Amino acid sequence: MSRAFVKESDADDGEPLAELKVSPHRNLVTPEGQARIEETVERLRAELSAARAAEDRAAIRRIQRDLRYWSERQRTAEVVPPPAPGGKARFGSRVALEREDGRRIEFRIVGEDEADPGAGKISWVSPLATRLIGAEVGDTQEIFPA
Repeated sequence: MSRAFVKESDADDGEPLAELKVSPHRNLVTPEGQARIEETVERLRAELSAARAAEDRAAIRRIQRDLRYWSERQRTAEVVPPPAPGGKARFGSRVALEREDGRRIEFRIVGEDEADPGAGKISWVSPLATRLIGAEVGDTQEIFPA
């Protein structure tokens, strides 16, 4: 069969997409993180249906890859209830750091997929969070050594 009789979209399936890497750490999530994962899986399922209807092979491959990742994250999610106020810093805690110059920085320790440092959310496996977990109000720690 001549190439003239094949649609370009049928002949070129594109480069295979690399799988999204799943973290080797436990998949701890806040209740909000669990809800976000569920919303993402539902959104991707809807996008996949639309891509199939449009016969958009590139979109189908990308969405299927993303759906595999998020379905795995949904399957392995361990929801951690919010911590009680006070006590030691742990997963889900809001922590405040006071710098030597008096400025305060506040973070919430959350799951890896929830982390957004710009929004004050750090992953529980980040170096900063691992230094803070177990600390109590008033503890002094050198977080960023000179």
